[in-house]
Parts: sequence; C-alpha cells; structure tokens
Amino acid sequence: MDALLSSLGGILLNAVPTFLIIVLLHFYLKATFFGPMEKVLHQREEATAGARKRAEEALAKANEKLRQYDQMMQAARNDIYKDQEQIRKDLKIGQESQVAEAQAKSKEMIAAARHQLAAEAAAAKQGLEAEARSLAGKISAQILDGRAA
Repeated sequence: MDALLSSLGGILLNAVPTFLIIVLLHFYLKATFFGPMEKVLHQREEATAGARKRAEEALAKANEKLRQYDQMMQAARNDIYKDQEQIRKDLKIGQESQVAEAQAKSKEMIAAARHQLAAEAAAAKQGLEAEARSLAGKISAQILDGRAA
C-alpha cells in the first residue's frame, strides 16, 4: 500500500505543473479573450437595447402622429359635412322661394287669364246679343215684308 501511495504521490507531483499551466491558461484566456469578448457582447447588447428603445419611441411617435392625423381628418370630414349640410339647406330655401315665386306668378297669370277670359266672354256675349238683335230685326222685317220663305 505504501507503494501505491508513493506512486499516486508521484503522479500528483507530475500533475502539479500541468494544473498550474491550466490555471495560468485560464486567467490568460480570461484576460485576453473572454474579457474583451464579454465587453463586446455587453456593448452589443446595450446597443441592441438602445436601438429597440429608439424604435419603440419612434413607433410611439408615429402612432401619436397617426392618431393626430386621424383626428384632423375626422375634423375636416365633419367640417365638410357641415358645409354640405349648410349648402343643402341654402339650396332648399332657395328652391322653396323659387317655387313660392312660381306659384305666385302662376296664380297671377291664372287670375289675369280668368279676368281676360271673363272680359272676352262678356264682349262675345255683348257681340252675340247685338248680332242676335240685328238678326231678330232682319227676321222680323222679312216676316213683316212677306218675303218669308
């Protein structure tokens, strides 16, 4: 057993330089390779996070501007609808006044035509009465003269 411990001690003694080289290699690589690599990865992560944050801010601003644009568009539509409604009301009032004028003129024309027709009828009646008297006089004169047929 002493021989076994002595050979195990020799193996461990031979392994110590390898162990020290590995520990030194670890610190060397950590200082020269992994440290800068970690630093670059950290900077990259910060840059990515910053870019994401800026993109989110830009998206929020764009959404706000879109909302404002939609509000302005809706306000413009409402103004247009109000203007159209006012124009429609003005046209309706204008049409109603034109219809009222046309009705008044037509009533005046009808009244004038009735008056003229009544005057013409009265004149025709007087003319017919005069002609009837004249014919009656001629007929009675012919009957009295004995020239009746």
